[in-house]
Amino acid sequence: MTALKDIFNRIKADPENSHFTNKNIEPLYYATPTAKLLIIGQAPGVIAQNTKIVWNDRSGARLRDWMGVSRDTFYHSGKIAVLPMDFYFPGKGKSGDLPPRKGFAAKWHDPIIRAMPDIGLTLLVGSYAQRYYLKTHSKMTLTQTVKDYRSYLPDYFPLVHPSPRNYIWIIRNPWFEKDVLPDLKKYINRILSDQ
Repeated sequence: MTALKDIFNRIKADPENSHFTNKNIEPLYYATPTAKLLIIGQAPGVIAQNTKIVWNDRSGARLRDWMGVSRDTFYHSGKIAVLPMDFYFPGKGKSGDLPPRKGFAAKWHDPIIRAMPDIGLTLLVGSYAQRYYLKTHSKMTLTQTVKDYRSYLPDYFPLVHPSPRNYIWIIRNPWFEKDVLPDLKKYINRILSDQ
């Protein structure tokens, strides 16, 4: 745990994050050496940042439902880690939150992930995480990536973001709830149940 605490302190001390640190805003992510499942998303929303709890909004409730895990398991089992592509709320844009800062994940993800040796599956939630970790080409849409999720297993499981803004996408792509979510629950149950 000392390695993870040291990384946390280095993130806070990084001059690139001084805008947040000077306002007493701490980096928001969750990492533990006992984690078996890793969730990589976009960046904390304003509610998550204000409450200092990852995925603490309607998107998080929907994600937990998709995963088939309780709120207690999500936050208190010690088996689930969360690393957004940026650990700070990036601000509001014209059509939702601004994107995570470029280069942030490249700087901080690897040392944190190395300190969690038992990760058995990584959920890639949304296009930012998928482009970074899967190196998906610009011609490949998020829909194509999610539909082709089996080709990224057993290491990665790509998902659409569970934001209420994506409700129409889910309606237009009924295969997601019919085919993808049952498999997601199966894989997660296997990973979390594995001793």
